[in-house]
Amino acid sequence: MTEERATIRPVNLSRLVELTHVCEEGTKSTEEVEVALDVSHKRAREAILEAERVSLLSEKGDEEESVYETTDIGESFLEAVREEDWERASSILATHSPHYKSFIETLDEDGQGSLDALLERLEDTQEFTPYSFNQTGIEVVGDWAERLGRVQRNAFSGSYYLTDRSEVPPNFHFVLLEVYDDLEQTAGVDLRQRYLSIPRLREEVCERLGCTRDNFDDALLAVCQQNVGKLELSGAPLDSAAKDAALGIKQMKRSDEDGLVTTSQSTQQVMNGVELYDKQYYYLAVYDRDITFDTEAS
Repeated sequence: MTEERATIRPVNLSRLVELTHVCEEGTKSTEEVEVALDVSHKRAREAILEAERVSLLSEKGDEEESVYETTDIGESFLEAVREEDWERASSILATHSPHYKSFIETLDEDGQGSLDALLERLEDTQEFTPYSFNQTGIEVVGDWAERLGRVQRNAFSGSYYLTDRSEVPPNFHFVLLEVYDDLEQTAGVDLRQRYLSIPRLREEVCERLGCTRDNFDDALLAVCQQNVGKLELSGAPLDSAAKDAALGIKQMKRSDEDGLVTTSQSTQQVMNGVELYDKQYYYLAVYDRDITFDTEAS
């Protein structure tokens, strides 16, 4: 086995899943991994060494004829993927990947952070450990965390934050109005931009509350339906700027390709509005600030 490396290797989550599955039914050499995953020797080695570091694989044999097999931890990780239990998969990585764990813990302590701010913070916290971070390292573990639903990244500002709420809090409507005010722009003398982009509202509210985008959509629709005449949803033309984001929203689902357990990863950069009665709405207008929100009725 090679000497421990300080930084994380650029291995995506799908590759870790595929590799763990390839070695599940028996030991595999690096060359066999290359063939099974159709990757170069360098890519195979990177994936193997990172999977070994996070305890998904273990090395057998001597240095000249090393082979790799899936560990019990790797089996648990695969089981979580097969069941699409992303929370459990994230917990396994947080336990066994020092970089992933540090990333999550730093966000937990700081609340949220841009890539540069997180890099500075992680450089400080890892100063006296065998591990270190660079920009690529944060992007790698950030990608893992986003796809597993543990973290979201503001699609406009780039800030990372934990999604630590199973539902929106009772003060959702107050936070919605605060964000609405913050985003509202002056359009002229004593004039305000009344219709605001729902995707922008969604990203800011989710970051402040730590809620998921799906939960935001459900809560926004509930608030609008509970406050008819005070809030208004509006559609948008096909080329509306409300649909564009600076960063993509990363998603993942389990898939089987040629019998290989893997994950299908997508990055959506054209943002959705909210859907009500099969119609998409992209803008919100506030006419009366005296609104209520009944979480039991949402």
